[in-house]
Amino acid sequence: MKYRNFGKLGIQGSAFGLGCMRFNGAASGDSIIDEQKAVSLIRRAIDGGVTYMDTAYVYLDKTSEIVLGKALRDGYRDRVTIATKMPMEYVHNRQEMQALLDEELKKLQTDHIDFYLMHGINKEKWEYFKSIDAPRFFEDMVRAGKIRYKCFSFHGPYEDFEYIIKDWDWDMVQIQYNFMDVNNQAGTRGLELAGSLGIPVVIMEGLLGGRLAKAPANVQALYDAFPVKRSPTEWAFRWLCNHPQIATVLSGCNEAEQIDDNLRIFDTVAPGIMSEEELKLMDDVRAAYLSRTKIGCTGCRYCMPCPNGVDIPGIFAAWNNVGLYSVDPKHDWGLNQIRQNGHGADNCVACGACEAACPQHLGIIESLQTAWAELN
Repeated sequence: MKYRNFGKLGIQGSAFGLGCMRFNGAASGDSIIDEQKAVSLIRRAIDGGVTYMDTAYVYLDKTSEIVLGKALRDGYRDRVTIATKMPMEYVHNRQEMQALLDEELKKLQTDHIDFYLMHGINKEKWEYFKSIDAPRFFEDMVRAGKIRYKCFSFHGPYEDFEYIIKDWDWDMVQIQYNFMDVNNQAGTRGLELAGSLGIPVVIMEGLLGGRLAKAPANVQALYDAFPVKRSPTEWAFRWLCNHPQIATVLSGCNEAEQIDDNLRIFDTVAPGIMSEEELKLMDDVRAAYLSRTKIGCTGCRYCMPCPNGVDIPGIFAAWNNVGLYSVDPKHDWGLNQIRQNGHGADNCVACGACEAACPQHLGIIESLQTAWAELN
């Protein structure tokens, strides 16, 4: 296992961090997690050299922290750092923040959390956390020894990321990043900004929820033609670890074979390890994926709000997921939310307001009907 520097913190951690959000359920269907299997997987990773454990209060119906706490008994806690998170929707004042943190400490069976994150924030959520005095609470908990580092995980546009990371003295940040997300969310600009500030970056969605682990035919052809043979998973992780600003790459594993494969991959990576030819391959792979795009919607949301409640960018994002990554529409979370909330394209009355506002001059009305038919 390779170990990497955590920026200004002056510590090191494993290049592979175990994400505890995707454990399989028990075979009987009675539990959302097969606890015995999950404990075995966690300990297998630690025995292989993994030192970074990532969980959150809300993961797996609030059971992930409990299972991780059980896995870290018998001396395993002393071998790792724990990252967990405070969700905005459960806290409204200092008393509730304290109660939630104490609950997490109890579930994790520990007296301190190493990396404590404000969960999934953008500018609006950061302003909310400031309004309930969360920064002072975090600082007080550092002084009390209940947390070591003040952190946040991020989902939002780059402009929000730049504002948040410069607005407080953060110790670590977790972002979604992979070779397809160079211009999405925090993106490469955000990664480099954090690095310039000495703030270590932990990566989530390095495989886009598994979408990059199995390549479509036109992408696989590029991998197959390259002289060095690696799996799509290894190429994706190798590309990430080439970046010196990245401290740890999270990977969720459901099988022992996945743990072992990750241990092998992350024993071969280091900043600057990729050759010019390998970097060119990944650029070509990105272009091959993008060639499968259904519609050139940038998600700018100038078309919103739709007067009839249609989630235009959400539908187009789901349509592109199907095209780019062969996602089954039945299992696309965003699309299922659109259906459940009644924001489908069947509400469209072809008023044309969206097309008049679209800076890309897309034929939205016709494309919406095509997309909705294909997705359903």
